[in-house]
Amino acid sequence: MSAGRSALRMGPAELVQAAAMARRFYLEGKSKIQIAEEFGVSRFKVARVLETALERDLVRIEIRVPAELDAERSDALRARYGLRHAVVVESPADAAEDAPDPENLGAVAADLLGELVNEGDVLGLAWGRSTIHMAAALHRLPPCTVVQLTGVYDAGTAERGSVEAVRRAAQVSGGDAHPIYAPMLLPDPATAAALRSQTGIARAFEYFDKVTVAAVSIGSWEPGISTVHDMLSDEERAHYASLGVAAEMSAHLFDAEGRRVGRDLGERCITVEADRLRRIPEVVAIAGGLRKAAAIGAVLRSGLVTSLVTDTAAADYLLTESAPPLRPALERADPDD
Repeated sequence: MSAGRSALRMGPAELVQAAAMARRFYLEGKSKIQIAEEFGVSRFKVARVLETALERDLVRIEIRVPAELDAERSDALRARYGLRHAVVVESPADAAEDAPDPENLGAVAADLLGELVNEGDVLGLAWGRSTIHMAAALHRLPPCTVVQLTGVYDAGTAERGSVEAVRRAAQVSGGDAHPIYAPMLLPDPATAAALRSQTGIARAFEYFDKVTVAAVSIGSWEPGISTVHDMLSDEERAHYASLGVAAEMSAHLFDAEGRRVGRDLGERCITVEADRLRRIPEVVAIAGGLRKAAAIGAVLRSGLVTSLVTDTAAADYLLTESAPPLRPALERADPDD
């Protein structure tokens, strides 16, 4: 608290009393009734003094968040899409339009999970570079079970991919880990079904209905930005592109309106089903960058996520795009219904 020029026009007794009351209220957390009793005045008098202290610049209230967080955009994004939580971080000043997700998204998402996960929860992690970065940045989690929600991009990268992310999260929390040692995409439905029946994978799938908090990544339908896109043949990519696919999340494909397309692909994938994902109370999507902005909007319209960690570049697009979501994300409504 500091006295500005206008506050100096108050008399010395008024100034001292106002400063004392303001200190009790703003710094010591005392109620107006308690302050009134201490100074022998009415609580209405206390309210007037506090109001005058603000008007005359005796008290200055500043709302500060870390420089990397954009509180105004975060709140606007939350309101526009009906999200439970929206956290927007500053994009790098030199970021190009085709730049990858800012690395600090993972660290901010890790801190958010530290807030959202409670003791005894089941945390689900889907494959994605953003979720892998998030897991690497974790430094606190209450005791919880951690389960992998999808297979891996390449079985040969499991040790540095989602399997390791699950292990890392379980290590931080001190809970059990349930990884999935299998590729995300298989050549045909029969092979995928056979893998799902294997003991370790089946055990992980049994936890899907128990997941209370999940972290997922989002990709747009472009090379290097969508895991599924890169795993398909040219013919298959062209087929799904003809269906209007605009975004991918956990091997589920979406058009620009958030409707699921190419559902047959799911029969070949090791992943949490969309209906199960929709029933998870808290689903946090981690994605940023201008190149993913339209895809993020599509997934937000799907009703599958409740919260978002993104950057200012994507947030500006989402806040100005001409077609706002028809239903808030918290309604968890399926656009196809």
